[in-house]
Amino acid sequence: MSTSAPRRTIDTIDRRVGLMFGVFLVLLCIAVLRAGYLGTIRAGALRQAATSEQVQNVVVPAPRGEITDRNGVVYAISEPSDSIYVDPYLINKTYPHPAIVAAKLAPLLGLTESRTLSLITKPGTGYVELAPEVPAATATRIMQLQVTPTAAPGVNGIWDVPAERRAYPRGSELAQVIGWVGARGGADGLEYEFNRILSGTNGRRRTVIDAQGKPISVVNPKAMVPGQNIRLTISAPLQAEVEQVLAGVGAQYQPAGATAIVTDPQTDQILALANWPSLNLDRIPASAMLPVGGHVPASEDQAVDLSYEPGSTFKVVTVGGALEDGLVTPGTIIPIPAYLDIYGYKISDAEVHGAENLSVAQILQQSSNIGAVLIGQRLGANRFGAWVNRFGFGRPTGVALPGEQRGLITPPANYSGVSMYNLPFGQGEDVTPMQMVQAYDAIADGGVLRTPQLIAAIGGRAQPVPRGRRIISASVAYDLRSMLRGVLTDQGTASGAAIPGYDMAGKTGTAQVADKGGYSSNRYIASFIGMVPAGRPKLVVAVVVNDPKGAIYGGSVAAPAFQKIVGWAVPHFGINPCPPRSCPPSALHPTMP
Repeated sequence: MSTSAPRRTIDTIDRRVGLMFGVFLVLLCIAVLRAGYLGTIRAGALRQAATSEQVQNVVVPAPRGEITDRNGVVYAISEPSDSIYVDPYLINKTYPHPAIVAAKLAPLLGLTESRTLSLITKPGTGYVELAPEVPAATATRIMQLQVTPTAAPGVNGIWDVPAERRAYPRGSELAQVIGWVGARGGADGLEYEFNRILSGTNGRRRTVIDAQGKPISVVNPKAMVPGQNIRLTISAPLQAEVEQVLAGVGAQYQPAGATAIVTDPQTDQILALANWPSLNLDRIPASAMLPVGGHVPASEDQAVDLSYEPGSTFKVVTVGGALEDGLVTPGTIIPIPAYLDIYGYKISDAEVHGAENLSVAQILQQSSNIGAVLIGQRLGANRFGAWVNRFGFGRPTGVALPGEQRGLITPPANYSGVSMYNLPFGQGEDVTPMQMVQAYDAIADGGVLRTPQLIAAIGGRAQPVPRGRRIISASVAYDLRSMLRGVLTDQGTASGAAIPGYDMAGKTGTAQVADKGGYSSNRYIASFIGMVPAGRPKLVVAVVVNDPKGAIYGGSVAAPAFQKIVGWAVPHFGINPCPPRSCPPSALHPTMP
């Protein structure tokens, strides 16, 4: 029997064993090398990945500070909410029928069942946001869901992250002043101007979870600091009334825009500031930033954004400067021709008349453009320009609102040959409604010009009243107020705005809108600025209407709105009619000058 066959068999077995051993040795070496690589070079990254699977670090947002009126009525507040997230891997792993989970979640999320199912089972994804800024009560219900009657509360793979949502309880009221909050904080208005103060400092929460996605440990390595509250000088009841009056102006005259401002001239506090068209802060469409249907953007705060030629309301600057310089008195008689011919251009008054004599008081009462020009000529270009500057025009008032325009005032060195024939009656200079209110506040407060105040307190700390600076004497301010009483008499340009028994003063303005190097023939700015009581004013009210339709004059468009606002405000603030023996004749009998 041959022994060669068994020998070949043994050799074959030995070779196979050796081959298997070699393969095993190679695999072992690879495993050792791999383990070494993972344990050294990749150790940090793997450790971080493992930690991220077990530890969640989330930002704990600071509640944004409230914005309230002077008496604590809330205009802006942060409400607790949660963002809801899902891990589709855990959902698919835990629930054989995820459609049941979707059916439970959908009503709470405000989504359809099909949309919810697609989110919670989305393949190849990690964490998916189901819903941002869910109200806290709804988030609690979501986190306590029971998929089946016998299941423990809670859905594996779903968790909540603390968040907040900004709410505006009074809707469109004071909207352009309050502004709103965007993805990166305050986006406009006070929300933007005081974003750092309102925001506070976010905290951080560290949560350790188990393999089923359940939290087992929660720590807060960084404490959250809430934002500070801001209390405004605004009176919410008055604000609501002014908004309603301005809405009526918008409905009746369909202007491009309108604004109204009410102040306490003794402190320069803003008691109300309204704009039309309005803006609902809880629903801000993209169109709010754009002009729509011939209107200004709804987001625009026209009190500080509108730059316009003021017209006759500016005549108080011309007259006030001439009074202070001793060039005229209220009784100074000035011959008024039928018109002025300047290089072939005729300057006339709104009412056609022949040559006449008017006192300075009557020039204001009847709003004579010619009279204002003749008074301005007595001042001269340099003194007139100095008074325009002294009354605060050509620079921002400093009110605590973003985007305030400075207006456009020409320095006397750049006056043309016709400048002193239109500037004295408010044509050729650009101002803002807030600048005009500041100037009339100074007249109402005895000649002291202050920065308008909108912020009463920050974080509970009252803001100081600005000291201001005197621009005219108390006697000149008194003379101006006395002359402005005549505007509300039958001989004045705002006779319909008088309220019998109340001592009131004011001035109308009707100005053409500058257009393509000239002036429009059919677009005007109608305005009225007045005060009550004229002897010692407690309220100054300005109404500015941009491009009204159907009527153009300040006395017929803006003055009635002034009357409605004042008629509501005087009893609300306890401003009584003047006693008969001390009441000026124009207050008792508006037909008398």
